[in-house]
Amino acid sequence: MAIGFFALAVFLFLGLDPDNGYASSASAASSEGVEITYGTVLKLMHERTKFRLHSHDVPYGSGSGQQSVTGFPNVDDSNSYWIVNPQLGSSAKQGDAIKSGTIIRLHHMRTRKWLHSHLHASPISGNQEVSCFGGDNESDTGDYWRLLIEGSGKTWKQDQRVRLQHVDTGVYLHSHDKKYTRIAGGQQEVCGVTEKRADNVWLAAEGVYLPVNETK
Repeated sequence: MAIGFFALAVFLFLGLDPDNGYASSASAASSEGVEITYGTVLKLMHERTKFRLHSHDVPYGSGSGQQSVTGFPNVDDSNSYWIVNPQLGSSAKQGDAIKSGTIIRLHHMRTRKWLHSHLHASPISGNQEVSCFGGDNESDTGDYWRLLIEGSGKTWKQDQRVRLQHVDTGVYLHSHDKKYTRIAGGQQEVCGVTEKRADNVWLAAEGVYLPVNETK
């Protein structure tokens, strides 16, 4: 069972709509360096454009034909929530802090698929396609992303700039100003590129941040 089931239950148990009530509290917390742990439900904001990493049940019309991943301009959309999970076989538990260099997986909260990449061309720029694939109990190494913290931070916190590097292919999760005109009109392309650029830096934004497990 994926760690994210508990985090999703937090929304349901409290009777909360993921679209409402979190933007202001998360923004206020960002300056405090809130720790991001396994089980956190969050939105990832593209630093330069401020668009959120997003997916919805719309397949690509080219490449793999898998579920599309885009950058979304509005804050209040529940299709931009992702649940932070460890790699397969890890002994990590919900609430554990996440060190720079750790391999993580991002589980899309609405469609229950995993942020994924592979050797297909992205629709607009021809870089590497980033998709959503699999299901709750269907995941593979194509869903593995290495968390790389910019600067001196050792564990992932909300105010830190990060990159996500795809383990299988080495590309960095990337977005840019190029936008779709149909199906996902006004949304940005999200893709993978082979080199570090200003356009592959992300920040944790709105979400539900869980307490850190106490170390013994």
